[in-house]
Amino acid sequence: MSELLAIEDLRLEFDTFDGVLQVLDGISLRIAPSETVGIVGETGCGKSITAKSILRLLAEPPARIRSGAIRFQGRDLLTLPEREMRRIRGSEIAMIFQDPMTYLNPLFTVGRQLGDVIRAHGKLAGTPLDAAAVRARTLDLLRQVRLPHPEHQLGTYPHQLSGGMRQRVLIAMALVGRPALLIADEPTTALDVTIQAQILDLIAALVQRLNLAVLLISHDLGVVAKVCQRIVVMYAGTIVEDGPTAEILNRAQHPYTRGLLQAIPRLHGGQAHLSSIPGGIPDLLAPPTGCRFYDRCPIRVDRCRAGPPPLVAVGPAHRVACPVVVAQRGAVLA
Repeated sequence: MSELLAIEDLRLEFDTFDGVLQVLDGISLRIAPSETVGIVGETGCGKSITAKSILRLLAEPPARIRSGAIRFQGRDLLTLPEREMRRIRGSEIAMIFQDPMTYLNPLFTVGRQLGDVIRAHGKLAGTPLDAAAVRARTLDLLRQVRLPHPEHQLGTYPHQLSGGMRQRVLIAMALVGRPALLIADEPTTALDVTIQAQILDLIAALVQRLNLAVLLISHDLGVVAKVCQRIVVMYAGTIVEDGPTAEILNRAQHPYTRGLLQAIPRLHGGQAHLSSIPGGIPDLLAPPTGCRFYDRCPIRVDRCRAGPPPLVAVGPAHRVACPVVVAQRGAVLA
């Protein structure tokens, strides 16, 4: 399978007043053209940091990449000059964020802001657009993201739109450069359930129509399951499990993944109490030398402290970073 994006052994730190925060520890993942991949995990596990690292949106310092590579269409993004990265952002890799109100300027209309993005991309491509062409492209994009009454919305300000409508405007902005990869960082968190479903349906439709690859970041397994072909589970800056969506949801192997699935409320089944994973994430100023989930793990053994567990295949395209599970699966397969 050809690769659109390949992150290889990415290790990232933050310099703080208290010491060095080891945020990402050996992240490796791959995305093929037109593939949809979801990253899930608790708040603080490194999902958004991973996404921002791809586009090099983290200030250096305090951020510092200790090792690794991020290859997009064969180019290592970590070695490119900033001028080249500015050409890639938006044009080849686009990103939409969690809170659309934060990323839209309250002083300008939707038409003005989207038009400015279109003009900027036209200049980068060496094909400046006149006012009529910008307006036509703006309306086309607003129709693509299913914004109601797009002609009227050109003159509205962000505060006059609902959260779902603002998110559609941000998605339209992300599509201006016709990117090959769309990174969606918690795009439905600030929305109610009905609007969440509409936004997810929109993303799924855009994937089909535009052949987009999507990296969807969420703490909600239900959101990821609706859109993504593959799920990557992160914990405390590491990947603990990676596999096809159906495989992860129905045959999760890592105890952390199982804990996340058990914590999902059920409408039926007579639950007296909601399940949770005891404990908290480790201190990344001084992370454990072995598995970072060790202190919270119900199946831990002494060898889990020996060193960071590697991702090992336990099925077709299914990998897990747990020596206990790997040993058990090996015994079963044998």
